[in-house]
Amino acid sequence: MNVWVLLIALAAVIGAQHWVVTRLGLKGLYYDRRLSRDTAFAGETVELIETLRNKRLVFLPWLRVESRVSPYLRFGRQENLDVAGEKYQYHKSVFCLMPFQQVRRRHQVTLTRRGVYGLGNLALTAGDVTGMSRASEEKQLPVEITVYPALLSEDEMPDLWPMARSQGDLTVPWQYQSDPFLVCGIRPYQVGDVPRDIHWSASARTGQMQVKVHDYTADTRLLVLINGQLRPDQWANLMDYEQPVVEYEISLAATLMSHALRGGAAAGFGANMPLDDGDTCALIAPFAGVGREEQLLTALAHLQIRQSRSFLSCLDEMTLLRDCDVVILSAYDDEAFQEKIRQLRGFHRSVALHLVDAKAVMAHAA
Repeated sequence: MNVWVLLIALAAVIGAQHWVVTRLGLKGLYYDRRLSRDTAFAGETVELIETLRNKRLVFLPWLRVESRVSPYLRFGRQENLDVAGEKYQYHKSVFCLMPFQQVRRRHQVTLTRRGVYGLGNLALTAGDVTGMSRASEEKQLPVEITVYPALLSEDEMPDLWPMARSQGDLTVPWQYQSDPFLVCGIRPYQVGDVPRDIHWSASARTGQMQVKVHDYTADTRLLVLINGQLRPDQWANLMDYEQPVVEYEISLAATLMSHALRGGAAAGFGANMPLDDGDTCALIAPFAGVGREEQLLTALAHLQIRQSRSFLSCLDEMTLLRDCDVVILSAYDDEAFQEKIRQLRGFHRSVALHLVDAKAVMAHAA
């Protein structure tokens, strides 16, 4: 008799749980997730913060939250990941919720590669203790982060750094633009001199109107060109093991432009690769100003390692931008390349080619 009572009671409990899970399991639940930052540099770590609140007098033995994430987002606890392919994986969180309980969970996420990544739709699944009764629901709760390319230190780019350091900092023998902050002497006043250049102390001392003599500096406009080809005859997209070479070029470009902008110069870049889903060569003209560094870093985050056309063809478009200091980052050089560089020198102040050691970069990435 006692056995039958126990079985009936157990069946009643299981039936009640089945009704609660299937009818009420996902109602009255609040779920939210966010990243601690909207932007970061490759190699940095951010937090994914999940908040789950049970607003009713209902006990949920388990609740699973699943969403698809990029493999370039590395979670601190990798056991929470289900790998479903080379291009994506699923992250899952499992909760046990008491009535009116709120749970906040923080995940450490390392950003291993430049790009724009999002956590797309998520699936909520609630179940009873037996696992026989479940209720599922999909939600759209987009979360996105822009990952800038990693900036290199001075020791990591000894050949290019002197070029970046000299941008806008050195006086030059040719007169591009008079610098009002560089005074190299005084002279007698001449017709046409502006009143702000009058040196009143010297004028009072000599008894004759004197004006300041300004030195000249280059109005620097740095244009960094990124070659997405590893070979002159390459037409297909790069293999995964080859892509670190272009990623390294992008980091070089980001470092050069950031340092030039912080020195007061203008900066921009071009590449034979598109931005996002486009099919044209990326080209952003050199400009300076507040927010320019963030704008360029964001554009580099959107740059796709996908060849839109040959680099030499893209160089023909670059002649539309004249009077720049050009730095070309490439993994190869040949006679056709050098001929195109000679043509570019007719449109720009200076053109420098920096060759990237593709084998060394791939070996380091491996």
